[in-house]
Amino acid sequence: MNFPLYIAKRYLRSKSSQNAVNIINFITFLVIVIGSAALFIVLSAFAGLKTFSLSFSNTFDPDLKASPAIGKHFSISADEESALNHIEGLAIFSKELEERAYLTYKEKSTIAYIKGVDQNYRNVTGVDSTLIFGNWGSDLFNGVIGIGIYNLLGAPANNRSAMEVLVPKPGEGSFSQQGLNAKPYDDIALVVSGVFAVEETLDKKYVFAHLPVVQELLQKDSTEISGINFKLMENASAEDVRNSIVGILGDKVSVLTRREQNTSLYRMLNTENLATYLIFTLVLIIALFNVVGAIIMMILDKQQNSKTLYSLGTTIKELRRIYFIQGLLVTSFGGLIGVLIGSLLIVSQLVFGWLKITPSLAYPVEFNALNVLIVIGTIVVLGFISSKIASSRINEKLISA
Repeated sequence: MNFPLYIAKRYLRSKSSQNAVNIINFITFLVIVIGSAALFIVLSAFAGLKTFSLSFSNTFDPDLKASPAIGKHFSISADEESALNHIEGLAIFSKELEERAYLTYKEKSTIAYIKGVDQNYRNVTGVDSTLIFGNWGSDLFNGVIGIGIYNLLGAPANNRSAMEVLVPKPGEGSFSQQGLNAKPYDDIALVVSGVFAVEETLDKKYVFAHLPVVQELLQKDSTEISGINFKLMENASAEDVRNSIVGILGDKVSVLTRREQNTSLYRMLNTENLATYLIFTLVLIIALFNVVGAIIMMILDKQQNSKTLYSLGTTIKELRRIYFIQGLLVTSFGGLIGVLIGSLLIVSQLVFGWLKITPSLAYPVEFNALNVLIVIGTIVVLGFISSKIASSRINEKLISA
């Protein structure tokens, strides 16, 4: 048997004759357990919040999206549409036309984006699940608005009273050149048929309407659009499908994955996750100074034992290894127990939802095996460093004192 490991395990199980040393050892172990449990819980909670946050954008964002490489619009021919339908791994696609618009209802008004979508849009995205009341409407001049716009304008759903949508007229020249009676804008009247709710920004941003209506409003023909949304088949390669789309549509579009469509959001969430981890790791580093102190106290308490072992032929290197292994065992066991406690709390939250954000919404958490490895790895590395520092106190002068 490994001699230093055997002695370290004996020291780990045995109690000191000094009650103060026992208390210090217990507090040190407790600090490691609490620190590792806290780090695991925080990482799991942040992972849940990240997934929860991304679920909002994923409702509107397709698997792949083709946007104009230059300008705001591009054209798609019937042959290109037919070719897109035959791409392997592509389930369905939907065309859209989007533009900033001025919305008014009676004496209230706001600025938002009107998005014209075809009949496939609801199958490509999960926008159907966001409707809180009403429907998409069967009439060509029906529209669906966000709850934020609904509250701002007070436009009733499924009512004969219509909301007016105005957009500036395209073209060049001053108003005087267009004629004194010419309107500088085009407008349509939309009857609100449904209201959706996702999150505050999106709820105030979009009005959905039928694609032909928006194309007519913006004076575009049936081939002119501002984007194409793509839904992939299960297990399809996004990169292969993207290459096929670019091969058909050419360099007039840029095709982005869902992650690329929300680069800033993903970057922000990843930065927050890293910052959270570093802050709690700093707390653990401070807490693990207790390990250094506890091991040094143990060295002093076992000084006579060390002298005896040294007299029996144990080298200074082996004595240092004994206390190094002891510190590593304390931190490793404490970290494992902490992760186990944290896991039980996270699983209980997933099952029972005892912590609520609202009466109907449990605080989102996510059990992730990667977080388990991160916490245990962090504890072991910090335990290694603190044990190495403390065990280096063993020297011939201390043994012979």
